[in-house]
Amino acid sequence: MFYDTTYWLYALPGAILGLWAQMKLSAAYGKYSRVGIASGRSGAEAAREILDHAGLDDVPVHEVGGHLTDYYDPGKRALCLSSENFHGRSLAAVGVAAHEAGHALQHQAAYAPLSLRMAIVPVTRFASIAWIGILIAGALFAGPLFPKFILLAVAIFSITAFFQLVTLPVEFDASRRAKEQLLRLGLVQSLESEHVSKVLSAAALTYVAALVGSILELLYFLSLAQRSRN
Repeated sequence: MFYDTTYWLYALPGAILGLWAQMKLSAAYGKYSRVGIASGRSGAEAAREILDHAGLDDVPVHEVGGHLTDYYDPGKRALCLSSENFHGRSLAAVGVAAHEAGHALQHQAAYAPLSLRMAIVPVTRFASIAWIGILIAGALFAGPLFPKFILLAVAIFSITAFFQLVTLPVEFDASRRAKEQLLRLGLVQSLESEHVSKVLSAAALTYVAALVGSILELLYFLSLAQRSRN
């Protein structure tokens, strides 16, 4: 497909959007990771306070390696922060940590989109690999049945696109909860909250870009199936 010029008509916009989103995130995070927070809290301390205030004192906050590798593990009910955000006492570090704590609050409240995302994780992992194998098998062995293989691959790939669609409300809601708790607990001041919002909004753009890229790929494969029939 990489030799098909039509592919790039679909792929390039998504790639450009994804690159722009990553640049926005890097710029926002880089800027506000250099701005200290008035409360003096570290990311780990802010997350701990949010969790404890919600009665989630049994949810640990761990330090993990890597850059922006922060996540909440619903299976282990643990919050993991990259070293820079675990120890960092900046607006960016506290904002990211609060966002991950927001996922823990979602889990506690049985937030429906998070529950759905958790439920489809196993099938999504399978689908993210299976669709490529089916597409390759169709190209090598299917012959006149190739369009049907493409449609099967598209059907499986659509699971990953659906996962990304479900991810959007989960991420936006976690950011909303984070900003709400940061202000309610006095962890940030009003002006600081606006800067935290810029970091979290930039992070959210990466999820939007991923979804747009997946939709464009789906459209390409549908067009490829149509052209293969002719």
